Amino acid sequence: MLKAVLFDLDGTLLPMDQDEFTKGYFKYLVAKLAPRGYEPKALIDAIWHGTAAMVKNDGTRTNEEAFWEDFAKTSGERVLDDRGLFEEFYAVDFQCAKQFCGFAPKARTIVEGLKARGVRVILATNPIFPATATESRIRWAGLEPQDFELYTTYENIGCCKPNLEYYREILRRTALAPEDCLMVGNDVGEDMIAARLGLGVFLLTDCMINKSGEDISAYPHGGFDELEKYLGM
Repeated sequence: MLKAVLFDLDGTLLPMDQDEFTKGYFKYLVAKLAPRGYEPKALIDAIWHGTAAMVKNDGTRTNEEAFWEDFAKTSGERVLDDRGLFEEFYAVDFQCAKQFCGFAPKARTIVEGLKARGVRVILATNPIFPATATESRIRWAGLEPQDFELYTTYENIGCCKPNLEYYREILRRTALAPEDCLMVGNDVGEDMIAARLGLGVFLLTDCMINKSGEDISAYPHGGFDELEKYLGM
């Protein structure tokens, strides 16, 4: 019996073209920090470098700690003095990035329907953003942070997809067995890998990412209509 559904956010509950979204919100970030003397290309390169540090994180520290340590090494210690500007960016300027996202009404319908049936709902979004940005994107999807038993952010976990330890940590925190869970996501490499631990998976293909060109026929897949049918809703 299905006890919990883990949902990805970007490209799943919140439709988007990942590249368009990233380029769009980086423009706002650059504009925010340019007055402080940050050179645009160097800033973006340093953020990507810090993101890679989070992806490589082994759980011995939070992703937040991994990012800022790497970011300071790449850009200089002065970035630590500017952390308040970054926090202000995600609270205010980042909201403009909503224009680079779509909207799927059935995202809320499905989440509410599962909860009404007593199924636990967890947001397994790659934790490379601070909570402020994650909570904003949840709301852009027509949901609220409290709709989820747990949602991962860079402050509260120390590993990322596709590291299987990310999924193991969620299972540990929720005391769930893999066979009682379904992972729903749009990224073949990052989300479907949960099947290796014994979780059921469903590939949402509306904004699918399949960097390796993997044959997706092995996975239950389709749009929100197909997901509803798969869940028996």
